[in-house]
Amino acid sequence: MSVKITNLNVQYNTGDEVVKAVNGINLSIEKGKTLGLVGETGAGKTTTALSILRLIPNPPGKIISGSIELEGKNIFDYSESDMEKIRGDQVSMIFQDPMTSLNPVMTVGDQIAEVIAIHQNLKKTNALERAKEMLEMVGISGERACEYPHQFSGGMKQRVVIAMALACNPKLLIADEPTTALDVTIQAQVLNLMQTLKEKYNTSMLMITHDLGIVAEVCDEVSIMYAGKIVEHGNLVDIFDNTSHPYTKGLFASLPNINKRSEPLQPIPGLMPDPANLPSGCSFHPRCKYAKDICKTKVPVITQISDTHNVSCLAYEKETIDEFGGIN
Repeated sequence: MSVKITNLNVQYNTGDEVVKAVNGINLSIEKGKTLGLVGETGAGKTTTALSILRLIPNPPGKIISGSIELEGKNIFDYSESDMEKIRGDQVSMIFQDPMTSLNPVMTVGDQIAEVIAIHQNLKKTNALERAKEMLEMVGISGERACEYPHQFSGGMKQRVVIAMALACNPKLLIADEPTTALDVTIQAQVLNLMQTLKEKYNTSMLMITHDLGIVAEVCDEVSIMYAGKIVEHGNLVDIFDNTSHPYTKGLFASLPNINKRSEPLQPIPGLMPDPANLPSGCSFHPRCKYAKDICKTKVPVITQISDTHNVSCLAYEKETIDEFGGIN
């Protein structure tokens, strides 16, 4: 399934203030490809994902403008009943917190079977058998289908949620930090499972993560998100070998170097800005070591570096590039 997001703006109105969560982003995912969406907590990644499923809680959230096209059709033209048919079937989401994603008074087997029965018109007994197969696929014995969420560890709950999302072989899988609660062994198994599904069914995937290692392993393209905007986009070679935006450079500098273990880490100074009170000009300028006075007032536009690589930074714009003298 192809996805195209154009000029998406999402805000949360809390009464006293307006939280600008997503600010005019443009994203696209080709059929059968995986896009990695990377950024710190509070960047707007989950809000973007919820927008694709039209699950932004209203109130307080509201999609102010933009379009989201699935296979060329704008989801904002669909009725709610149409969206209910799409969710869980054509588009599935692995939510970040399994503790709040599962119904505590239903067995895990019944919860997975419910999704299958609704979208694939199977009888309850057949759906339950399929649910057991899905549990086996994510490393949980099918015999545990009759147990309740409180009888599973946090990592096993996450695997149940993953099984539920994969149950109907969706055309688009949105994975919001799918391996956060898992140990490294199970993490590798889950990523391998998702990769196998993608190749077998030509599934498109949006992988939301903080882990650049996961991005390198499973993604075809990467979008770096900061303060509700996409600040850099490219393929793996563009992002990992030709890193351009100061924020992306900061993310890589924050990683430990296995060959230089004695060297201290170089974290990005400061914190993600308050989305209810974003800085003027470039949102990253208060934390950027390359920032000039113009960064405080001028909002950067998207500059195309190559056919596959673009960046939103004044250091690459024709009108202002001379002031920076290069930042590489």
